[in-house]
Amino acid sequence: MSTFQADSQQLILALSKGRIFEDTLPLLEAAGITVTENPETSRKLILPTNDPDVRVLIVRATDVPTYVQHGAADFGVAGKDVLLEHGGEGLYQPIDLHIAECRMSVAVRNGFDYETAVRQGARLRVATKFVETARAHFAKKGVHVDLIKLYGSMELAPLVGLSDAIVDVVSTGGTLRANDLKEVEAIMDISSRLIVNQAALKMKRERLQPIIEAFERASKK
Repeated sequence: MSTFQADSQQLILALSKGRIFEDTLPLLEAAGITVTENPETSRKLILPTNDPDVRVLIVRATDVPTYVQHGAADFGVAGKDVLLEHGGEGLYQPIDLHIAECRMSVAVRNGFDYETAVRQGARLRVATKFVETARAHFAKKGVHVDLIKLYGSMELAPLVGLSDAIVDVVSTGGTLRANDLKEVEAIMDISSRLIVNQAALKMKRERLQPIIEAFERASKK
C-alpha cells in the first residue's frame, strides 16, 4: 500500500466535514481553487481540486491543528474552541475568517438552579470535551468543578445524572431546547481561523501568500 506524500510545491489544506468545509468553499473560490469532490458523498479522505498542486485532507475537527502543526498539512481551518484546547503550538494564525460562528456556553437541564448553586459555592459536575476552556472559565469565577470529559452527545449528561452542567458550543440553541436544557452562561464567541504551519510559511510562502491574502479579502466582505 503506497503512502501519500506531497511534493515540495504541493499545498495540503486540512478541513473538517460539515459547516467549516461548506463555509470555507467560497474562500477557496476567491483564491481560484475549487474542490472537485464532495466529502459527504466521496469516500476519499484526500480530495482533489482544480489546481493539481492543491489537495484537501478531510480530518476530524479536533485533529486539524495537529495535522498542520506537524506538517502533514500546510494550512487548515479550525474553530477557536479547538485551537484553545490544542494550545496553538507551532501554528501561525493570521486571520479570523468569521465563519462557522457560534458561542461556547454553560447549559443545564431545566429546573436546575445554576445561579444559586454557583452563589452557594456548590461543587459542580461539568461534562465537556473542552476541558481546558471549562477549567479556565470556572477557575476565573472561583467555582469548584469536577470535569468529566466526553466526546459527543453532551446534552445527555445532565439528563441521566452524569453531570449538573455541560460546556459546549451553541449555535441556535435548538439542540438544547429539544433535550430540555437551557443555556445559562455564555463563555465566549467562537469563529474559525486560518492556521498555517510555520515551516510551510517560510518554505512555501510564494504559493501560500496569495491564498492567505485572498482568504483575508473574502472574509471581510
